[in-house]
Amino acid sequence: MSIFTISDLHLSLGSDKPMDIFGWENHTERIAANWKRLVKDGDTVVLPGDFSWALKLEDTLEDFKFIEALPGRKLLLKGNHDLWWSTVKKVKKFFEENNINSVDLVFNNAFAVEDVAVCGTRGWMFSQSEEDKKIISREVGRLERSIAAAEATGYAPMVFMHYPPAYAEDSCPQLLEVLKAHGIERVYYGHIHGPGRNRAIGEFEGIKLKLVSCDCIDFVPFLIK
Repeated sequence: MSIFTISDLHLSLGSDKPMDIFGWENHTERIAANWKRLVKDGDTVVLPGDFSWALKLEDTLEDFKFIEALPGRKLLLKGNHDLWWSTVKKVKKFFEENNINSVDLVFNNAFAVEDVAVCGTRGWMFSQSEEDKKIISREVGRLERSIAAAEATGYAPMVFMHYPPAYAEDSCPQLLEVLKAHGIERVYYGHIHGPGRNRAIGEFEGIKLKLVSCDCIDFVPFLIK
C-alpha cells in the first residue's frame, strides 16, 4: 500500500468557480485520470487544504462525491479557502448523511497509515501583526496536538500543512519551533501556485519542504512512499 499527496484541488463542481482562467484547463478531469492511474483501493491520499471553493458545507456535496468515487482513503486538512469547513462534528455528520465513507479529517488528531502517522495543521501567513499572532498561536496548538497524537500511535509523524512553514525569504518561527522540537525532518504543503513555485525552498533549518499544490505537480498525486 502506498501514500500519496496532492493539495489545492480547488474543486467547484457544486459552485461556479472555474479554474480555466488560471490556465487549469480540465483540471478536474486531469486529476481524476491521474489519480485512477496511480492510486489503488488500499492506498492513502493526503489532501493538505483548499479542497473546495464552496462557501457552505451543503454546497460541497458534488465535490465530495467526486473524491469519494476515486480509489483509496483520503485524509483532508483545512486550507484558507475551505470556508465551508465549520466544525469537525458537523462535517462528519454531513459525510454520514451523504455516504462519504473514504474521507477523514486531520484536525487536532493523527491517522496511522502503514508505519507512519499522518498529522498536521493549516498553518498561517508569516505576518506578525497582533491578529496574525493570535491565529498562529491557535495553529501552534493544533500542530502540537496533532504531532502528539501521531507520536502516541508509536509511528513516525508525517507532517502536512496548507501554508508552508518557510517560503522564499520568510518563515513562521513559532510553527518551525514546534516542528524542530519534535524532530520533524520533512513537511508537505500547498497554498503556493503558478510562478510562486519558483520561490519555494526545498529545505529550511534542516527541515525538508515539498510543495504539492496540484498545478505545481502537474495534477498528478505525488508518491511519498
